Amino acid sequence: MCRIKLQSCKETEGGLQKMASHGSWFFEEAAYLNKTKLYISVRPLYGTPRKTFTLSSNRGHVFREEGVWNYSTMLLREDIGVLILGAREAIFALDLANITHKKSMVKWEVTPEMRKTCSNKGKNLETECQNYIRILHKMPDGRMYVCGTNAFIPTCDYMSYTDGILALEGKQLDGKGKCPFDPVQRYASELVDGELYSATFMNFLGSEPVVMRSLNDTIRTDFLTSWLNEPIFIGMKHVAEGKENPQGDDDKIYLFFSETAVEYDSYTKLEVSRVARVCKGDVGGQRTLQKKWTSFLKARLDCPLPQTKLPFLMQDVFLFCPGNWTTCVFYGVFTPQMDMSQYSAVCAYRIEDITEVFSEGKFKTLHNENSIPKWVTYHGDVPDPRPGACINNDARQKGFSKSLDLPDKTLQFIKDRPLMDQAVKPPSQQPLLVKKGAAFTCIVVASTTALDGSIHQVMFIGTASGSVLKAVDYNGNMVIIEEVHLFKHSEPVKILRLSTTMGQLYAGSEVAAVQMPLSTCDHYTSCMDCVLARDPYCGWNLISNSCIAINSARPDTHGEVVQSLRDGNATRCPAVESTKTIKLFHPGNMVRLLCQPGSNLARVQWRVNDHPVENSNMYHIQHNTLFILNASDSDTGHYTCTSVESSNGKDYVTKIATYELRLWNIQMDASVQPQVQEQRNTLLALQAVVTILMLVLVALVTWNFYKGHITIARCFNKTEESPRSMSSY
Repeated sequence: MCRIKLQSCKETEGGLQKMASHGSWFFEEAAYLNKTKLYISVRPLYGTPRKTFTLSSNRGHVFREEGVWNYSTMLLREDIGVLILGAREAIFALDLANITHKKSMVKWEVTPEMRKTCSNKGKNLETECQNYIRILHKMPDGRMYVCGTNAFIPTCDYMSYTDGILALEGKQLDGKGKCPFDPVQRYASELVDGELYSATFMNFLGSEPVVMRSLNDTIRTDFLTSWLNEPIFIGMKHVAEGKENPQGDDDKIYLFFSETAVEYDSYTKLEVSRVARVCKGDVGGQRTLQKKWTSFLKARLDCPLPQTKLPFLMQDVFLFCPGNWTTCVFYGVFTPQMDMSQYSAVCAYRIEDITEVFSEGKFKTLHNENSIPKWVTYHGDVPDPRPGACINNDARQKGFSKSLDLPDKTLQFIKDRPLMDQAVKPPSQQPLLVKKGAAFTCIVVASTTALDGSIHQVMFIGTASGSVLKAVDYNGNMVIIEEVHLFKHSEPVKILRLSTTMGQLYAGSEVAAVQMPLSTCDHYTSCMDCVLARDPYCGWNLISNSCIAINSARPDTHGEVVQSLRDGNATRCPAVESTKTIKLFHPGNMVRLLCQPGSNLARVQWRVNDHPVENSNMYHIQHNTLFILNASDSDTGHYTCTSVESSNGKDYVTKIATYELRLWNIQMDASVQPQVQEQRNTLLALQAVVTILMLVLVALVTWNFYKGHITIARCFNKTEESPRSMSSY
């Protein structure tokens, strides 16, 4: 999707000097080589998951159907207890509690004639000329509105789920402007009060982008590059701003996308992220902008990362509203538009900041300077009513009760100048999270109450490698609690859906759909591990000696539960002694002592007889394992491995392993015989068994000769007959 070529980097850099104000973000790893100790130490990266799990160890479920691909569209129907899953030429109804239980399935396949027509237009018969389900929405009457690409002839239909059966009505409705033609095209849609709002392309070639409202009163954007310029649509969200609004304002539909910027002087095309907004009650203008949006405004969306001259691009967005609409926050994941950076970021935007830019900010206007068109800040008079504003009490008092009443001067202004001058930035002026590695693909956010009553937002982030990150921001201190690998092979996570009612997360990819719980507290087997995880869903019960779900703890037992989220304070945890292992060795051999750190954030420390162990010609530490080279009598003693994890400036030490290293001799007790001796004993036993079997075989052959069952003549006859019988073929 990147439209800036690598070979033009010099040219791009020279042409984008004005982009320096965007901010940028290249983190540098601090690595040093200690030549005397023969190892490299790397400073932990900002954004390292504390724990790593697989889906199976996380009590997850996987759903896939033979011959079906592209599980990338989901609709949660908590009212009927099913997950509606859209795939290629199939729609499934799965049990929300366990998606491996398929309740119903309906096929929506392309006819052979349509596939042939699609192929004749130059599209791939096997991959593109199929019906990819792209839109799934619940209607007010309980039915569902579903659309698919249908071999580049987008088509929609109504679907019902009655008595456990999914059924399409077969209406075959035109899907142009609602659903994409191409299955790889990004799109966005939202269904509000029976009206479908969609952002996609109107034509087969994908050259006519449109933001449209349909089903009842159709209204759309104008085909102007100042409105939409080669956009890539990301997401669409409805915010009920008209509910109990003292200004009598209207509900808004927010659209997130990236597009080729028109406002920068550069030698190459530069992409930027945008947020756009339309009013739910917009019905277009009377003369100007007939059947077109009169409220379409857009602004640049910045996720400022220092040292990066090219802005990061949004890949997904999630709307989180803990209270009324004024508390709403949009969470977005961002990736670089060139593959020169391996970092991804999460930025959050308050709706009040977006509203301020659209309601009070200045506009950009197209100015011809020396016959060169250039977008600059507009400093002239702004018409009244304000262009792009929704109809509110102030407009009604002036006699404008609907958009059809707006004057042409206001409408012409917004038609020519839909772009705001000011960008929307996160409140902290920086990302919530930056992580190196697999690119972020999607995000959902859940809210949970901790033991002390504080409320925390938990982010679940899908990646291009097929994993989900679980992260929480504690007063500016971002903690990635865990990373769960969802698939056996690397498969990008295409969609995430969250059910707080079920306490489950659902993910879709090209090959399968998966389900996992929002928390699995019994992963943590010690008090320190549970507390240092800083998982708001979990706490350590001192009575039962187990990590439990906070919502399962009775209020009268809260004093028995340890949870420290902001500080990660594990001082209340009792000390735990590790089991001592006696290890015997022969002089001159290499001895290997294993140690597994408590988490990805912990560092391992080895000590022998209470003295620290460092790399030398005697000892070598690799992957937390201690190798004793050419072991001798002087290497006997007590070896301990401790896991040291820092939390809020304090180090917490856990003894992971204790070894007593002894020199082996023949007088040692049998219970501590060295592994070499055990192997010798095993070999002798095997030799005895084989000898007995050979004696039995010889006895059986002798007995058969004695009884006449086997004769030497018969053996020779069989040998002579064999060539004759073979030659007959």
